[in-house]
Amino acid sequence: MIVYFNGQFMPKEAVCISPDDRGFLFADGVYEVIRAYYGVMFRPAMHFARLRRSLTELRLPMPDLDELQTVCEELLARNALLDADARLYLQITRGVAPRSYGFPDPPPTPTVYVTAAALQPPLREWETGVKVILVPDIRWLRCDIKALMLLPNILASQQACEQGAWEAILVRNGVIMEGSHTSVCGIFDGALVTAPVTNNILGGVTREVILQACRELNIPVREFPIFEKDLPNAQELLILGTTTEVMPVVQVGEWRVGDGKPGPLTRQLQRVFREIVERETGQRAAASNRRPES
Repeated sequence: MIVYFNGQFMPKEAVCISPDDRGFLFADGVYEVIRAYYGVMFRPAMHFARLRRSLTELRLPMPDLDELQTVCEELLARNALLDADARLYLQITRGVAPRSYGFPDPPPTPTVYVTAAALQPPLREWETGVKVILVPDIRWLRCDIKALMLLPNILASQQACEQGAWEAILVRNGVIMEGSHTSVCGIFDGALVTAPVTNNILGGVTREVILQACRELNIPVREFPIFEKDLPNAQELLILGTTTEVMPVVQVGEWRVGDGKPGPLTRQLQRVFREIVERETGQRAAASNRRPES
């Protein structure tokens, strides 16, 4: 695998990260994940805007994001991913400095790392739907920043794995927040309901694409908290993400959602998302990630 590290393209095994890097010592950095369909990135402007915001919120030096987008395109080519599904990962830390809680002065050069790897879409799960569990949300109060410190998410995700679930849904004070790596939506009385973006919620790119699509299709949208006690009343549940796309949820813990099968509105949104992807990334993307036709 060829990666990009601090201004150079190189084999992944040649990368050497200092033990004094603040990303290693403190998780002092941010990241972004971008989906590529047959060599074409999906909604890169939205992803780089979110990356810019994360960098600003952590007061990290701003790299040339236009150059980073070019780097992503080059990595897709260098790793022979122009005819495949792929995932781009970008990570930026504050850089190398002696271990101290305060920001280094003068500021070090940020560490920039970018990879491109093949992605196997969850085709079976898109068709059948998945099980999730509910887990207490123990994260910090700035979940709107796509920061490196993901230990609470990892612990929640591990709980899901141990209980045979695909995702862990985080609950704070009786309110559904989001998944460990996804946004959460419910269908109540024909309307799509999802928690509003606050400091406790990451502004998901796929979430925004789906909300906009619903508005254009005159599907009612309510950005309003979903309370845990009301979750069993949902006719349908779905989770959204860059690599998850539109995923039906058919089971929560030990109880079924609806009739235990992906619902009609979820199926419609799957098809709509596929149409958007094909329109924006070109017809070559039509060969990737075939969507359920039901």
